[in-house]
Amino acid sequence: MQKPPDLSIVVPVLNEEDNVAGVVTQVRQALEDSFSWELLFVNDGSTDSTAARVSELAILDPRIRLLTLAARFGQSAAMQAGFDHALGRVVVTMDGDLQNDPLDIPRLVEKLDEGFDLVAGYRMRRQDKWLTRKFPSQIANRVIRWITGVPIRDNGCSLKAYRRGLLERMRLYSDLHRFIPALAAGTAGARITELEVRHHPRTAGESSYGLSRIWQVVIDLFTIKMIRSFRLRPLQLFLRLALPPALVASAMVGARLLTNAPALRSLSFATVVLLLVALSAYLLVLGLLAESFVRLKTRGRGTMASTATEWVS
Repeated sequence: MQKPPDLSIVVPVLNEEDNVAGVVTQVRQALEDSFSWELLFVNDGSTDSTAARVSELAILDPRIRLLTLAARFGQSAAMQAGFDHALGRVVVTMDGDLQNDPLDIPRLVEKLDEGFDLVAGYRMRRQDKWLTRKFPSQIANRVIRWITGVPIRDNGCSLKAYRRGLLERMRLYSDLHRFIPALAAGTAGARITELEVRHHPRTAGESSYGLSRIWQVVIDLFTIKMIRSFRLRPLQLFLRLALPPALVASAMVGARLLTNAPALRSLSFATVVLLLVALSAYLLVLGLLAESFVRLKTRGRGTMASTATEWVS
């Protein structure tokens, strides 16, 4: 390609040897007359012939590219690697299992051109098993909306369109690909909307991501909450952490002053009080240091209102 394409489609794949050719065919049919494009497969440690199949397709069409990770690092790392190597001004992510429909890509890009930074697809008629996929996803989406305050209905849908500028302000790690809208809202001041997309049943291969990752999702959700709530005001977080030990220490000192019980005059009692006071003071100092760091980092960047998030339905 002589110049960067208009559109990059990033597709993380793990053991999808029977699906990659279908992805290429469908992308060609959906985009051939609409955009200049590239299709970047990110091989996340596949143990089958996925990489070989993609390489064969890339020989026939230079718009197809293969990026192979050294080992299996997970979908978030695969997406971030794709973002780092994508050339288009607009980047679209989708799954490599043929459940997402490339025919929706032009609609996502058209919506993005209305002035948004991120357009998230949501699957109104999801073609997955109810007990093991749809029901856990419904619960997770409700919890994510409640905790993050970002009203995305389907955080698990991989079909999303991004402006390159937004991706340059975000970094994915762990399993944060599940929380991209919340991450974009909390750290990048993104204008976000969502759009209904098609969803098809899986016809080949097996899903590599299941309920076993639930605890990692919980941890990452806590991380996102901290980023959204306290990124610009860390002192508030540390004050909340420092308050309980300070209150307990105060109550213990008050009990010592009001009674002469032998247990309250012991060395161990005094040691516990001093430890609680020290913990509270330590957390307070950490909060002050974090607050100072944030102030120094944001100095000269204008008002913090510039980081506000706008949600548009």
